[in-house]
Amino acid sequence: MALDNKLNITNSAELNRVEEKISKKKAVELFENGYLDNYEAGTFKMLAAIHKYLFDEIYDFAGKARTVNIAKGNFRFVPVMYLQAALENIDKMPQSTFDEIVEKYVEMNVAHPFREGNGRSARIWLDIILKKELNMVVDWSMVDKEDYLLAMERSPVKDIEIKYILKQALTDKVNDRKMYMKGIDHSYHYEGYDIYKAEEL
Repeated sequence: MALDNKLNITNSAELNRVEEKISKKKAVELFENGYLDNYEAGTFKMLAAIHKYLFDEIYDFAGKARTVNIAKGNFRFVPVMYLQAALENIDKMPQSTFDEIVEKYVEMNVAHPFREGNGRSARIWLDIILKKELNMVVDWSMVDKEDYLLAMERSPVKDIEIKYILKQALTDKVNDRKMYMKGIDHSYHYEGYDIYKAEEL
């Protein structure tokens, strides 16, 4: 079953392909057009703007916080009833050091504010914070996919792994478009969330 979408695609594999193609094209535009210059790095407002820009052609919920509870395997993301409070708390988290920035990124992953497209949006968001605060970004080609996914899964309990993995991949090539696009690579985002309470609020 494919998620409801503006393109009326009913096959989830086809939707994934189209979604990847469109979101990559939009991500390139985002890098070049200065659209995010009006937003403050590290805020949910900026993350929502990124998500809306990437997915607006595909989903009605682009840029909007989810209204359903979602889980991945045994891990449940922040329940809808606490989501707004979680996002407000994340906005207030400090982001002046590498450790603080990754801790903020981990919390945003636990919040998982959107129904779909969290990974790609959050990686752009992370790189913008790193660029602003440390003049660095992540070279995602240096990050092993399996290691990353496992470390992200464990990060709410123990974030030392994800900090280590991302720190090894830091680069000062902050204005390199090829470097930026490596983070949009479809292979890094979790697929197939199990909707365990698809109840619109």
